[in-house]
Amino acid sequence: MSEIRLDASGELDLALPERFNLAEYYLDEPAATHGPDRVALEVHGESRTYAQLIDGSKRMAALLRRLGVRREERVLICLPDGFAYSDAFFGVLRAGAAFAMVSPLLKEESYAEYLDYVNCRVAIVHAETLEQMAPAFARSESCEHLIVVGGAAGAAPGHIDATSALAAEDPSSPAARTAATGPDDLAGWLFTSGSTGRPKGCVHVQRDYAYSTETYAKNVVGYGPDDVCVGVPKLFFGYATGTNLMFPLRFGGRAGLFPERSTPDALFDAIERHRPTVLTSVPTMINAMLRHERIATADLSSLRLVLSAGEALPEALAKAWMERTGTEILDGIGSAEMFHIYISNHPGDVKPGSLGRVVEGYEARIVDDTGAPVPDGEPGRLAVRGGSTALCYWANKQASNETFQGAWCVSADVFKRDADGYYTYEGRSDDLLKVSGIFVSPLEIENALLSHAAVDEVCIVAREDAGGLVKPQAFVVPASGVRGDEALAAELVTHVKTTLAPHKYPRWFEWVDDLPKNDRGKVDRKVMRARVERGEVQA
Repeated sequence: MSEIRLDASGELDLALPERFNLAEYYLDEPAATHGPDRVALEVHGESRTYAQLIDGSKRMAALLRRLGVRREERVLICLPDGFAYSDAFFGVLRAGAAFAMVSPLLKEESYAEYLDYVNCRVAIVHAETLEQMAPAFARSESCEHLIVVGGAAGAAPGHIDATSALAAEDPSSPAARTAATGPDDLAGWLFTSGSTGRPKGCVHVQRDYAYSTETYAKNVVGYGPDDVCVGVPKLFFGYATGTNLMFPLRFGGRAGLFPERSTPDALFDAIERHRPTVLTSVPTMINAMLRHERIATADLSSLRLVLSAGEALPEALAKAWMERTGTEILDGIGSAEMFHIYISNHPGDVKPGSLGRVVEGYEARIVDDTGAPVPDGEPGRLAVRGGSTALCYWANKQASNETFQGAWCVSADVFKRDADGYYTYEGRSDDLLKVSGIFVSPLEIENALLSHAAVDEVCIVAREDAGGLVKPQAFVVPASGVRGDEALAAELVTHVKTTLAPHKYPRWFEWVDDLPKNDRGKVDRKVMRARVERGEVQA
């Protein structure tokens, strides 16, 4: 099952049986190995065993079939984290359909766009989303049914109460059977973050998810039956779907879920409640936890690893966490195009400030705009290949051709590789600043500022001065009790100049109470860039 090899075309591949279904891979097989009565998920004091998750997924598969869902058709999942998420996710897979997951916190227009783009017959939603989802559903030309979880579905046409509908299904009926899919059948879409426009659906087949599980999850993180997982990002985000649902279940572990918004208090509560061994996080939350008053008394001794992705982890932040907790952070890079993490720091081999080394089973290289490899130490685009690459972006041939080049997936982001094989992230190509004729990474300036005790959060974007030259603009969240003023700005300028080349210091500072975050928990740089472009900044 876990053999990594080269196929006939020379591409890295994973040997899988002809009949392969991810619901069996993540639920049925682990239940057979570790016992069906083993606890798999916990939510606020309640638990579900592997047998109960299998039962729920079979009932959902039967319901989807009764509603006319066919093999490889998309089903939109819009749910908060909880038991119902597992029923929906694995029920879609068991039916042989393809999942597409979106945040349950969006507005009507976004839902209308997703329903139209996904072109689904059925959507599985939470009652709390109906205020925004119901009018979008009413406008949809393709979606015929809303399966409503967590409350009365109401009398609106097409609305189905999940509780009564699932209870009426027989998990042993032919309708509940596991579809005889194969490794190359469609399994699910993952959406890009939309940092350069509308999110694009990355189309993945069954084998893609198993490949990342057998490489990153098994061989880097080393998930096992003793692991308990808690996550900051929510399950609709592929990063969390892997680390806080698919990966622990595959290896007999369990996950602690909570539907409420991820805050430092919510995370400290979850750690106290579940005593996790693996914490899935993002740099913004790592920073927030370190600066929260509860960090002084929190018992984090259960943790063996912290995972970080989604945005670059500053070196100063990684070191501060290690000093406080003694637990390594495995910073890494993944993408919707590749499903999960393909470059990562490894246990016992962590280089702060870097993304680590290529995960075994993947290949990576840094290339210029022509696709030619660049020397170590030089910036360029990252090209990666491995057995989890998406087929395409749905309904976007031009972008697909630009990104998916044969076996290689070519990123628009800028990276460097050092002589020892460690990769660092420089930022998106459109975020780089050309200051004094030299390209500057905003992350480099942000890392320098974050190493100052007066700075809690920072975002650097490009801004033109009176002469039309590009210089760095800093949006800074001062540390608690620190006043943002001209004296602090002068102190930070001196700090940057003594840390980096002198021309890289910010020319403007704006003090803010918070920085905007996207639905994946990272700073939404494009919002701040738009403010500058509209002139909504201090002189």
